[in-house]
Amino acid sequence: MTEDTAKPSRRTSIDRRLALAAGAATLAAPALLAAATPALAVTPVQMPAQGPGFYRTKVGDITVTAVHDGFALRPLEGFVRNAPLGDVQEAMKKAFLPTTAFQNTFTALVVQTGGKIVLIDTGNGNTGAPTSGTWMQNFRAAGFAPEMVDQIIISHFHGDHINGLRFKDGTSAFTKAEISVPAPEWDFWMSDERMNQAPDAARGGFQNARRVFQPVAAQVKRFAPGAEVAPGITSFAAHGHTPGHTIFGISSGNARLMFVADITNHPALFVRNPDWAVIFDQDADMARQTRRRVLDMAASERTQLAFYHAPFPATGFIAKEGNGYEFVPVQWTQWP
Repeated sequence: MTEDTAKPSRRTSIDRRLALAAGAATLAAPALLAAATPALAVTPVQMPAQGPGFYRTKVGDITVTAVHDGFALRPLEGFVRNAPLGDVQEAMKKAFLPTTAFQNTFTALVVQTGGKIVLIDTGNGNTGAPTSGTWMQNFRAAGFAPEMVDQIIISHFHGDHINGLRFKDGTSAFTKAEISVPAPEWDFWMSDERMNQAPDAARGGFQNARRVFQPVAAQVKRFAPGAEVAPGITSFAAHGHTPGHTIFGISSGNARLMFVADITNHPALFVRNPDWAVIFDQDADMARQTRRRVLDMAASERTQLAFYHAPFPATGFIAKEGNGYEFVPVQWTQWP
């Protein structure tokens, strides 16, 4: 063994001393900082809200922005009409979700297509729960304003999809936008005969549809399933959840995104268990058939879906899994 290998060099010793000194300084830094600024050690931190809830996706030349509208908390019991509570709780547990209450989330779309700004559904407006009604705030944070909207397309007439059209005081939220709705949905909810036949507990939906649409009824355009309702946006019948429930394909070139509205509620429940019926399905058997048809299509064609009630940003893919399906979220990216 030579002298050079038997003894550490002077340079090595200096490096070790510097490393030890640096480590000691690093360990001591928090204590020194606390001593120098005692207020930091005792002042509670006010937790801020999350960042604005919007997320952009490119579909060919079309830009789609998902805009979050918060959530409504609901008891889990009774949420699924045709499954024991224990089974539903087990499904929630497998998804690492609470087993007593359910966060029903809301996400609508802004589509920039053909030089137009088009909304698909409008959220709860200012009529929702204390934890919802954030759509307009997030819409503005994404760089939009109500006066910029050219067209609004509605998937169905449940309040969480249409209430954003009109404020509680009756004024319109979008004074310049053309409104397009599915003809079968309009025919059902605006029918006096249907409303008079409905149980008392169900009449609120009819009355709310009138509150939202009657002031502008003459201007509302009604489309048949299969119609192209805006450049690159085509409607498809998806009845069952409501009598005229409609979904939309957004296409540009070879790219495609399908907005499936309320085909499912939370994927952990109704994608994995497509035969379950959510409490809001008006025709559970038809809704079940529609759900399987759409999910089969999405799985076989590898089509990206945008949901209304999935965890934000509420978009992803469907994979076949046994007798059900699996929701595969998109990988979040900073750039669309």
